[in-house]
Amino acid sequence: MHITVFTSNQPRHISLIESLAAVADTVHAVQECNTVFPGQVADFFRKSEVMQRYFRRVMAAEREVFGPPRFGPSGVRQMPIRMGDLSRLPLEALRAALEADVYVVFGASYIRGPLCEYLVEHGALNIHMGTSPYYRGSSTNFWALYDGRPEYVGATIHQLSRGLDSGPMLFHAFPPTEAVDPFVLGMNAVRAAQVALVERIRTGALDAMKPVRQDQSLQIRYTRNADFTDEVAEAYLRRLPSPEEIRHRLSRRDPSRFLRPFVPEPVATAAV
Repeated sequence: MHITVFTSNQPRHISLIESLAAVADTVHAVQECNTVFPGQVADFFRKSEVMQRYFRRVMAAEREVFGPPRFGPSGVRQMPIRMGDLSRLPLEALRAALEADVYVVFGASYIRGPLCEYLVEHGALNIHMGTSPYYRGSSTNFWALYDGRPEYVGATIHQLSRGLDSGPMLFHAFPPTEAVDPFVLGMNAVRAAQVALVERIRTGALDAMKPVRQDQSLQIRYTRNADFTDEVAEAYLRRLPSPEEIRHRLSRRDPSRFLRPFVPEPVATAAV
């Protein structure tokens, strides 16, 4: 099996590449790169004191769950580019990556133009970190927690579409129901999405899943990167939910509101 993944360069993205490489004969990984020191280095997110404090917690949680920044697995063909450059590349530059059996998008920039048309035509899958159609856009799991709804922290695996996070859905994935730090909760949601998707690719179970169109009338929030300000981050840090509060809310999640929900059992975190 030949898999192509369009992703980024943080440990959670490398983890997906590693997992796909374990079930594929060949993997092409196109990685749009950001700083691995968000909040400290101005990049996708601004540099400020509050952003440093916020992303210090994010980075610690990511390393707890996915380990540190590292090289990708051997045998994977990688193309590192700057974040936002993906849609500017001519298809010819990606020719070797566009002969895959499965296409996965996770953490890449908004794909437009000929590449988007090609991937939509070939049934590309997108991992949206957020539960569509309820939370769509940027940093959606943050906003679910900001709204006091940890039970909506999760992921949506859907078919790639021309609109942002709006393609027909295949299933939702959620973090285990346990008392956990809110930053680790978000990373556990990423892990659940990766585990579920890779296993369904390996077994071919995706072929039996009928995609379900999103009901946009159910939307709670649509957010953009500009909405995540210092003031918002500061307010959130002042009122973080406790691990026990999170466990209580997760235990009350209504599965009927979600599509084929996958919830793994708690597992040991990655060694750092």
